[in-house]
Amino acid sequence: MAARTASTLFSLIFAATLGLAQHSPVPGLEATVEQALRTWGVPGAAISIVKDDAIVYERGFGVRTLGTVDKVDQHTVFSIASTTKAMTAACLGMLVDEGKLSWDDPVTKWLPEFALNDLYVSRHLTVRDLLTHRSGLPRGDMLWYGSGYDRSEILRRVRHLQPAWGFRARYGYQNIMYMAAGEVVRAASGMSWDAFMKERLFGPLGMTRSSTSVRELEGAANVATPHEKVDDTLRAIRWPNYDNIGGAGSGNSSAHDMAQWARLILNNGVVKGRRLLQEKTVEELTSPQMVNRLDSTARALRPSSHFLTYGLGWGLVDYQGRKIVTHDGWLDGMRSRVMLVPEERLGVVILLNGPRASLHTALAYQIVDHYLGAPKKDWSAEYLRMAREDEKKAEENKAKREERRVKGTSPAMPLTSYAGTYRSDLYGDVVVRLEQGALALTYGELYVGDLAHRHYETFQVNWRDRVLGWDEVMFTHGFDGTVMGLEWSEVGAFGKRADP
Repeated sequence: MAARTASTLFSLIFAATLGLAQHSPVPGLEATVEQALRTWGVPGAAISIVKDDAIVYERGFGVRTLGTVDKVDQHTVFSIASTTKAMTAACLGMLVDEGKLSWDDPVTKWLPEFALNDLYVSRHLTVRDLLTHRSGLPRGDMLWYGSGYDRSEILRRVRHLQPAWGFRARYGYQNIMYMAAGEVVRAASGMSWDAFMKERLFGPLGMTRSSTSVRELEGAANVATPHEKVDDTLRAIRWPNYDNIGGAGSGNSSAHDMAQWARLILNNGVVKGRRLLQEKTVEELTSPQMVNRLDSTARALRPSSHFLTYGLGWGLVDYQGRKIVTHDGWLDGMRSRVMLVPEERLGVVILLNGPRASLHTALAYQIVDHYLGAPKKDWSAEYLRMAREDEKKAEENKAKREERRVKGTSPAMPLTSYAGTYRSDLYGDVVVRLEQGALALTYGELYVGDLAHRHYETFQVNWRDRVLGWDEVMFTHGFDGTVMGLEWSEVGAFGKRADP
């Protein structure tokens, strides 16, 4: 496969594009999607549109795996990543409706061992705080991403994560707090978050292709393969196992199933005549809870937007005089976007199995524009222009980094002096070993890399899983010259453990 040209690969992809009798209600949508996938270099996509409590369009485009003719359709399973968050909030909403918990319950009422770095915050953090990204904590994603820790261990360790700003002072996206929200579902309901999602949400909605674990996809048919650019070449990559992040982003689903989820919210908690959520609870989920800010790029792209806020699992923004309720998701090689316009009873779902970019958002806005009668705009071209500008800046930064490298230096110590186990209370152990005359570093189940000397005591870690790219580590010394610790550029400081 590696020998094939990019044009040959994408000829295969679009020869396999699924053709359905169903005609798009958005003029030119199919041609736009097919062209965008070629231009962006995305193997496949699935789209569904809900209008007036009916699925008016659902279709797959392209292929599930690059270099094959396995077609994407409306039932193809993708990772839905952070669009899972709104589902977790809805599960909590069901428990609120039943009087089993309150949005403003302290988290410690349900998770007595839960603790953060600050005692006051530990005591006063509420369920609502978990859902609105206002804990004051930075992301700390390496605590779950590839660490191998289960949910209970992540929650035990999060007390060592230092706050980045004041409690409730500002919006700061935080996955671990949403995982904690899933654990509140477990504590308040008596069943795991995964079981609650299956029994109380997926089941009643008929979301038969949906799950909360990558393990449930093993051997399953019609599952998309994630793809990323690896060393500047688009490649199929492994399905990551991020089950440990649970309520923050371990969901998997299809365009058809996600349309059922959109219908539930657009129909104020009712599906097929059955009420799953009280109307006031849906209103609470989709009402502003925390102020965010439109950045300059968003203002330039959407001049009709003036405000950006966050509800409970949903981003909220005004657009063309309407309220938009939306969330996107991304994990390695997968992208998702759910966009709802409640006043129009309109919902759009976009699922992709390609590189991190904003094509899913561009396609969602194109569809919404049609229904709102907004002026035509080539959203794909706009977002692609920005993506290419970002790529150009990344290349410039790469060149500048190389210019800053101090040539002619060498490690201060024999390589054997750097070998050992380095520990962080937050993240756990990093192990540096000498392998065949060179240093290698291991963290968790995913991060294994080879250290190449850069300058002085700084090494570049080239991860063997090339999806991860590279990082830098710098070794630190004590007054006696011995190696005492290392600083990992993306994570922080680790102290070297004494030999037993």
